[in-house]
Amino acid sequence: MNNIRPYREWNPEFDETVFIDPSAQVIGRTTIGRDSSIWPLVSVRGDVHRIEIGERTNIQDNSVLHVTQPNDTAPDGYPLIIGDEVTVGHGAILHACTIGNRCLIGMGATILDGAILEDEVLLAAGSLVAPGKKLEGGYLWRGAPAVKARPLTDAELNWLRISADNYVRLKSEYLEEK
Repeated sequence: MNNIRPYREWNPEFDETVFIDPSAQVIGRTTIGRDSSIWPLVSVRGDVHRIEIGERTNIQDNSVLHVTQPNDTAPDGYPLIIGDEVTVGHGAILHACTIGNRCLIGMGATILDGAILEDEVLLAAGSLVAPGKKLEGGYLWRGAPAVKARPLTDAELNWLRISADNYVRLKSEYLEEK
């Protein structure tokens, strides 16, 4: 079975600068921006709503990305929107939330329906962002439930871009191997 496939009439959309590992699954109403990467065993399931992944964003191994269909408590449902230059660490779960630009989602973190991360949020590994929670940009957030820990240092803010740069380089190496 093909790892990049439609759901009903919707097909994933991306260009030749995007790397999708053959073991990843990318399904349905999914748009992936330039120079982004989807690593081994990732599930990107845009079936009952849309998924938008920005440019220069990396979704690391074993992450799960999904959406919420319209229902009684969320009449419009929730898409999953991920900004530019976002790093999603290994094993993260992003469900029907909005992630701003230059965020880093730590390994094993979970972000639930309707949650919003503003630009430049660093979410610690293993954290849980509750449904509808809004995380202010420029801060480290951690815990379950996630709480604001402290402002990001200049070095951490710089690291958000460096992480994106590193994965753009790595995915380019993988694309050259094809």
